[in-house]
Amino acid sequence: MSSTTVRPAQPRRGALLPTLAVLGALVVAFTLFSGIWTDRLWYSSIGYESVFATQLFTRVGLFVVFGLVMALVVVGNIALAYRLRPRYRATAPASELLERSRDVLESRLVRILVVLGVVVGLFGGASAAGASSTYLAWRNATPFGINDPLFGLDISFFVFDYPWWRLVTSFLLVAVVLGAIGASVVHYLLGALRYSPGRQLTSRAAQVHLSVILGVALLIYAVQQYLDRYGFELTAKSLSNATMTALNYTDENARVIGRLILAVIAVICAVVFFINAAVQRWAFPVVAVAMMVLSGLILAVAYPLGLQVITVNPNEPDLERPYIEQHIGATRAAFGVEDVEIEDYDADTVAEAGQLRADAEALPGIRLIDPAIIDGAYEQLQQVRGYYQFPELLDVDRYTIDGQETDAVVAAREMNHDGVDNQSWNNLKTVYTHGYGLVAAYGNRAVGGEPDWILRDIPPVGELEVPEPRIYFGESLTDYSIVGAPAGAPPVELDTPGGGENGRERLTTYDGEGGVEIGSLFNRALYAIRNTDVNILLSERVNSESKIIYNRTPRQRVQAAAPWLTVDSNSYPALVEGRIVWIVDAYTTSDSYPNSQRVDLEDATSDSLSQLGVVSALPSQTVNYMRNSVKAVVDAYDGSVTLYGWDEDDPVLQTWQKAFPGTVQPKSAISADLMDHLRYPEDLYKVQREILARYHVTDPAAWYQGTDLWRIPEDPVQGGGTQKETPYYLSIKWPGDDEPVFSQTAVYVPNERSNLAAYMAVNADAASPDYGRLRILRMSDTQQIAGPGQTFNEMNTNVTVAERLRPFNNQGSAQLQYGNLLTLPIGGGLLYVAPIYTERPGSNGSYPALSFVVARFGETVGIGTTLQEALDAVFDGDSGATTDEEGVGGAEPGADPQEPTGEVDNPAAAAALDAAAQAFEDADAALRDGDLATYQQKNDEARARMEDALTALGR
Repeated sequence: MSSTTVRPAQPRRGALLPTLAVLGALVVAFTLFSGIWTDRLWYSSIGYESVFATQLFTRVGLFVVFGLVMALVVVGNIALAYRLRPRYRATAPASELLERSRDVLESRLVRILVVLGVVVGLFGGASAAGASSTYLAWRNATPFGINDPLFGLDISFFVFDYPWWRLVTSFLLVAVVLGAIGASVVHYLLGALRYSPGRQLTSRAAQVHLSVILGVALLIYAVQQYLDRYGFELTAKSLSNATMTALNYTDENARVIGRLILAVIAVICAVVFFINAAVQRWAFPVVAVAMMVLSGLILAVAYPLGLQVITVNPNEPDLERPYIEQHIGATRAAFGVEDVEIEDYDADTVAEAGQLRADAEALPGIRLIDPAIIDGAYEQLQQVRGYYQFPELLDVDRYTIDGQETDAVVAAREMNHDGVDNQSWNNLKTVYTHGYGLVAAYGNRAVGGEPDWILRDIPPVGELEVPEPRIYFGESLTDYSIVGAPAGAPPVELDTPGGGENGRERLTTYDGEGGVEIGSLFNRALYAIRNTDVNILLSERVNSESKIIYNRTPRQRVQAAAPWLTVDSNSYPALVEGRIVWIVDAYTTSDSYPNSQRVDLEDATSDSLSQLGVVSALPSQTVNYMRNSVKAVVDAYDGSVTLYGWDEDDPVLQTWQKAFPGTVQPKSAISADLMDHLRYPEDLYKVQREILARYHVTDPAAWYQGTDLWRIPEDPVQGGGTQKETPYYLSIKWPGDDEPVFSQTAVYVPNERSNLAAYMAVNADAASPDYGRLRILRMSDTQQIAGPGQTFNEMNTNVTVAERLRPFNNQGSAQLQYGNLLTLPIGGGLLYVAPIYTERPGSNGSYPALSFVVARFGETVGIGTTLQEALDAVFDGDSGATTDEEGVGGAEPGADPQEPTGEVDNPAAAAALDAAAQAFEDADAALRDGDLATYQQKNDEARARMEDALTALGR
């Protein structure tokens, strides 16, 4: 009887690692899928699913095509090298390592080719997928109708075609070179390619293979050299005292011809390699390549250098003149400043009585309320609760009040989660979901030093009506919220601090079209992964009707809806047809406009406010073409994005409209109400200001000498004299015009000097037929006009001003703050105006109150509690015009500017003053309680009693 021994089953080795790898791959794949799918849902929610689809399919198509090309070229050459291996090889290997490598290659060839193909394919595909914009621009290119001066090609070739063909040739050259390297390695490992002194050990098959592939590489290199000729119009060149992005004398007479000759030589070398496939004489290809390298050194380096040193440098002004002229013209055209109007201005520097009489209607448009300073007053007087906030830099807009257009300083009251006491997930994501209301004040006047409100409080009251004041999409809303509920469900979103039962908070439920539906478990899971937040899955606040709103800032939404645009750094709110909207300017740009100077957008748009962190500059991006081709509008309630074509003749815009059809509405679709709020964009103006500092000069000789260079002055107020002065929006009356126009203004000083060189303004009123009209007043060289820095110093050191401000200065610098230093061409000269703010105590800290105005004309400086007083002080007691403004305050430190002081003998006046004082006390109490309606009512009542007192006193 035999016995059988049963052995226990051996566990499978290595099963855990593959299992973990598969699970990891699934997690990664689902995470990637969640990102892509939620992006599709988001684009669908704003009506731009075609943008998502076009981008996705373009990237996938490029990834697949270029990845396959890379994999086929590399793997195909390796496989071909293996197929062409010798039938017999030497029995004595060169080394043990070589023999092992051969064994591995032969035994695992398929696996090696698959892995290698996947790796190089992924790298090749990824590099191409990132160039989807380059492909779409090439595929949909629109002619400019302008030819470059050297090759006679339409500008569109340089802007759209040249970048794409450079990309393709560079990719193909890399693929072929990698294929050649891979084939060489395989030929070597398998004995088809060996080197031994005095012996020919290369197999015929390997020689044919390598000769052909290297010949192909040289043909691609020849195409690159041919294309490089066009690149000289896009590269920077150094002159004796300047740098220009343009063609120059040496380029046209040496480098362009040299590249063409090198392309021909490369083709000849390629033919030599193809012939070598038949004759098997490596000496010929080696000599050909050596000659090509030597020719390259001579044609691309030695000859251009010699021509530059021997011929060009001694005669640079004359030889470079036509190229400088082309460069100036191209630069001015590319940045839209070719039609700038420059006129000489013999500014009057003597202030005389009545001098402003002819320009009287321009004076009320002087904006005394500085949007970079007055935010503190908005916070104190209109914030209401700590969970609301206003931006540090407010915006300037225009509204028609009682039939009169007026500049207004506006801000949206947005949600600030940092001010929420209970920082629970439910509070942050489902309760405190939106801001409330638009706040606006007159830009040219104040009441008791405080803003004179056009629109204020919760709910909004004032001169404008706001049927839908809720703000779900805004500049400070950077986190997602979950909104919406079934019909009849109790609301949970905080709407207003008051107005509910028993005076408590009022709640609401979002019913707008914006947001992505996440009622299904599948969508909730996707967004839980996207946001790495399991609460989206677990919270009962997420219901069948819930929506998630994200990508909530106007810039984010516009950039996503139109990824081909560069979005202005500053969006501004406006009340259009009863709805609060965000207006966003957007630009089409290029860095391939021939002969145009390249500019770094970050450097050009940085100024004192961006350096202080009050506002952002554009991200670093080098461009040499820029157009404000699109005006975008984002609804603050539902987040809808509407793009309007503005510069509809722009070929770059037309190209992208072909790539993304139906995404941009025609300019004719802009309503009259919206048109009234559109303005000339800030960042474009800053870039044009940067360009015109040098390119206001159109004479090549003068441009070359650099004797008329301007520079943007440092901001003496905000930047402390270390950063560029910011441009300002205000209404000005240009010398010779009939009436003032809403404009954006800036000044220049001469290079290395501080006096004023020029004053520049652009018509910023989009409803005006002269919108975008750039004009410059060039100061006379026969007299010195003070620049901003000199004027600010004179204002600070003026005896009268210093005496008036001494009480505040003695209390510390925080008690006194200068506002924007405005410059206006008026009265035959230049008038500088600066508002001065003092700190006023509030319920939760101090805030700035407009207390004084300082003005300077010529050498005369005046100060007053109103603009009228300051102007009269400058112009010998009578400026000749009435500003028709309210008082701005001017109380001494330690006294409430709103409270009456001193003894009054008139009983009626005394009673009115007492009533005013009580009303001011009641207003302060209401402000501390957050009751803005009562606060405003009591302030109005106090002012009325003050007027009664003045009437009783006979004033």
